Amino acid sequence: VQLQASGGGLVQAGDSLRLSCEASGLAFRSYTLGWFRQAPGKEREFVAAYRGTGGNTMHYGDSVKGRFAIFRNNAKNTVDLQMNSLKPEDTAVYYCAAGRGIILSSIARDQAYEYWGQGTLVTVSS
Repeated sequence: VQLQASGGGLVQAGDSLRLSCEASGLAFRSYTLGWFRQAPGKEREFVAAYRGTGGNTMHYGDSVKGRFAIFRNNAKNTVDLQMNSLKPEDTAVYYCAAGRGIILSSIARDQAYEYWGQGTLVTVSS
């Protein structure tokens, strides 16, 4: 299984950025796909998730609600994170992750996800 994240970069506060994660080697439709982030010196934080078969619902961390949106394309095995109105506090390494059989109450827990991408750095300047 491989998850390849891309799209990170340096942007200014208020800008938008779209991250993409392409998955291979797994039954994509049946997996919950998530995005997490980790800023220097901080714990990994849940950003967003899109549940797989049986759910197909989207979930967001409190700090990004209303600004970020997650998109899933089962035909291309990709999950994108559209980030709008970026703030300096959004600066972090962003990781995509995949997990199967994740119950709703665990969707924000990184331990629930089996597979992880390598991360892509997003830097937001003020």
